[in-house]
Amino acid sequence: MPQRALHWLMAIMLLAMLFIGVGMVSTVGPQYVALLATHKTLGVAILALALIRLVVRLCSGAPALPANLPGAMKLVAHLSHYALYFFMIAMPVLGWGMMSAAAYPILLFGGLHLPSILPQSAVLQAVLWKAHFYFAFAFFGLILLHIAAALFHAFIRRDGVFESMAPLPIHDHAPSAQVHPAE
Repeated sequence: MPQRALHWLMAIMLLAMLFIGVGMVSTVGPQYVALLATHKTLGVAILALALIRLVVRLCSGAPALPANLPGAMKLVAHLSHYALYFFMIAMPVLGWGMMSAAAYPILLFGGLHLPSILPQSAVLQAVLWKAHFYFAFAFFGLILLHIAAALFHAFIRRDGVFESMAPLPIHDHAPSAQVHPAE
């Protein structure tokens, strides 16, 4: 299933991106340049995959939620997915805009050079930097809530929601209860 593969590929990339971003802003050492190059390249890859994933989702739909899931939980599930897509697209665009406004070259691994999308402006760069910084915290919080919800569905509700997007198919190996007629 393309959605499952994209989900887990992006999950790995997003977690790597968050940790690289934290490492990047907390260092002034020589590793900063390599972290920045990796951060930019991953950001563009995440943007491309998020757009592909959005098209796949619009064409294929999402895995169905259980019929017995309360309406409020369904609403939260839908809203949180919209928010995840928002951040997966907004964060790389903010970063690209921030680098453009700072007049920094947007050079990715493999020598790919992205065009500037905004005019040079120190004020705009500062605003975009703050937005990128604070959105990263909000995105990380949303990711933690997403993980908590997945675990809730897997271990508390056991309603098949987790299994619909689990990295590998999950089969219940517990012996089924069999009813034997009385002898």
